[in-house]
Amino acid sequence: MRVLIVGAGIGGLATALMLHRRGIRATIVEQASEVREVGVGINTLPHAIRELAELDLLPALDRVAIRTKELAYFNRQGQEVWREPRGLEAGHPVPQFSIHRGRLQAVLYDAVRERLGPDAVQTGLALSGFMQDEGGVTAHFTDALRGDAGRTIRGDVLIACDGIHSVVRKKFFPDEGPPRWDGVLMWRGATECSPWGDGRTMAIGGGMGAKCVLYPIAEAGDGRQLMNWVVFVKMADGQVSPPPKESWSRPAHRSQVLPYARRFALPDFDLAALVEATPQIFEYPMCDRDPLPRWTHGRVTLLGDAAHPMYPVGSNGASQAILDARALGDALARSEHPMQALSSYEAERRPKTAEIVMLNRKGGPERVIDEVEKRAPAGFARIEDVLGHAERQAIVGGYAGKAGFAVAGNVSPLRVAV
Repeated sequence: MRVLIVGAGIGGLATALMLHRRGIRATIVEQASEVREVGVGINTLPHAIRELAELDLLPALDRVAIRTKELAYFNRQGQEVWREPRGLEAGHPVPQFSIHRGRLQAVLYDAVRERLGPDAVQTGLALSGFMQDEGGVTAHFTDALRGDAGRTIRGDVLIACDGIHSVVRKKFFPDEGPPRWDGVLMWRGATECSPWGDGRTMAIGGGMGAKCVLYPIAEAGDGRQLMNWVVFVKMADGQVSPPPKESWSRPAHRSQVLPYARRFALPDFDLAALVEATPQIFEYPMCDRDPLPRWTHGRVTLLGDAAHPMYPVGSNGASQAILDARALGDALARSEHPMQALSSYEAERRPKTAEIVMLNRKGGPERVIDEVEKRAPAGFARIEDVLGHAERQAIVGGYAGKAGFAVAGNVSPLRVAV
C-alpha cells in the first residue's frame, strides 16, 4: 500500500511516522518551498505524547521542550481559581510538553527524513486536483512558485492534512465558505526571561471577553527560559465581521497589545513587561469550522485541522491531530481494503473531535474562569463562596474526560484555592 499525504504539518508528519511504523509507505507533498519553524508555543497533552513516545520521540522532545508540571487558572485580578497537576505529576505515564510549534514540527520532520528517506517529503508542490478509480487516487500538483505543471503522484489513498483552508475539503464542500470567526484576536509572542515560579507551570488568566496565557517552552541557558505568551481579546462580532487572514507569521506591533496586556494581573509576574521585551509579535484570529457530516469520500479522507479545526483552548489542536494519525495508522494496518480503513478511522475519530470543537466554543476547561468572573467580576474573598470545588472540578475534569486525557481516580488539584 502507498499513502499520499497532502501537507507537512504536525498531522501529516505524524501520520507518515505512524504508517512507517506499521510497514506502510507514505509520501508527503507540501506546498511550501521548505518545511520551516513557524508559530510560537503550543501544549501537547499526554494522550498525544503517549503516541509520540511509541515512535521513540521522547528524547528528541526533551531536548527542545519543557515538561509541564502544573496548570493554574486566575481571574483578571490575579486571584487563583483552580490549580491542577499535569503530565507525570497528574499520574500519566508520559509528560505533557510545552513546546514551540515549529520545534515540534522539526522533531517530526527530522524523524520522517531519517526513517522514510530524504525524498519522503516533496516540497514546493500545490495540489490542483485528484481523480479516483477502482485501484487508487491520482493527484495532480503544480509548481507552487511558478504555477506551471509540477508532478502527478498516485497512491492507494489520499490523506488531506492541509489545514483549516484545506483544498481537499473545499472540493468536497465547495459552499462551506470561510472559517467561522468568533471576533477574538490573539496576539502571540515568545522571549527569554527568568523562570516564573518553578519554571514548569502554565497559567491562564482573564475571563469574559479577554484572556492571557503564559508558559515556558524551552530552556534558554544561563538560568533563563523562552517564555510563550498569548493575549486574547474580543474585538468584533464574528457573525457580521469577516475574519482577518489566518497566518502564523502575520506581524503585529506591541503598541496594539500593551493596552490589553496591562489588564491582566498574574502573581509575581509582569505580563506587560514581557510583551514590551518581545522582539516579534504575531496576530491571529481565533477561528474554527462547523463539524462535517463526513470526512471520507472513497479513497480520500481528512485529518487534523482539515477535518476539525478548533478554537485553541484546552491545548487540543495538535494533540487531536496526533490522535487522528494513530487511529488512521491502526485502521490501515488492520483492514483488508483501504476504503474500509478510511471508513473505520472516520467512525472512530469524527464524533470525538466534533464534540471537542463544540466544547471549545463554550470555552473548554477555561470556562471555569468565565463562570467565576460572571459571578464575581470584582474579585472574591473566598473562591468557594463563588464557585464550589465540585462545580469547578466538573468543568475542568469533565473536559479532560471528553478530550481523552483524564486520569481515572486522579482529577483532584494539587491544592485548592480558598
